[in-house]
Amino acid sequence: MRTLLIRPGAIGDCIRHFPEMEALRGDYTEVWIPRAVVPLVLFAGSVRALADTGIDLAGLPGMPLPPEFESFDRIHSWYGTQRDDFRAAVAHLPFTFHPAIPATPPVHVPHIPLTGPRHGRIVIHPFSGSAKKNWPLVNFRALAERLGNVAWTCGPEEELADALRFDNLAELACWLSGARLFIGNDSGITHLAAAVGTPTLALFGPTDPAVWCPAGNHVRWTPFADTEEVFGIAREMLR
Repeated sequence: MRTLLIRPGAIGDCIRHFPEMEALRGDYTEVWIPRAVVPLVLFAGSVRALADTGIDLAGLPGMPLPPEFESFDRIHSWYGTQRDDFRAAVAHLPFTFHPAIPATPPVHVPHIPLTGPRHGRIVIHPFSGSAKKNWPLVNFRALAERLGNVAWTCGPEEELADALRFDNLAELACWLSGARLFIGNDSGITHLAAAVGTPTLALFGPTDPAVWCPAGNHVRWTPFADTEEVFGIAREMLR
């Protein structure tokens, strides 16, 4: 059974669906997913960056479908659920469409089997894909002063002095696995830390933790609060 899995979305969205995607594997499985997430997909025979497949043009007037579609016995897609033109164009193919919003609560806990040396630092990643989801940076700095032994991380487009940056998410995942505790916002990197098994404290502002909080007994979340309250939770997790 040749199976194609197509998953667009942000880093955290993709990671949340990894267990569901793994359960759909066939004898041969290919995954199309955003380029940044490609190094994290370890359960497929082949992985392609979604942007390289031409799928965004499929269904538009005069544009052909990716020829690879014809080679699969079944295609599970989280792409195209909102595109009537795409769904009509692939109606003759073995597509099954899935909702983009994850199950609440999640049925399975995502696990990415990447590990690295234990460094025992407390890691803070103070950013996310939206500024409104970010706890104030001044609060993170005050928290770091209280905790000590903190290492900061950020993405390639984010500005943060002395923060560690990694060439790809697999390298970051390996490093996060060696942390004593991870603290971050509702972000893809928070989901990544949780998925490699690191004790994770997620701070939530406008988004719903019932839907978007990483799953697992090693994860706690708190709504945006003052530094003292977040420090208290972090200290409990470090015991």
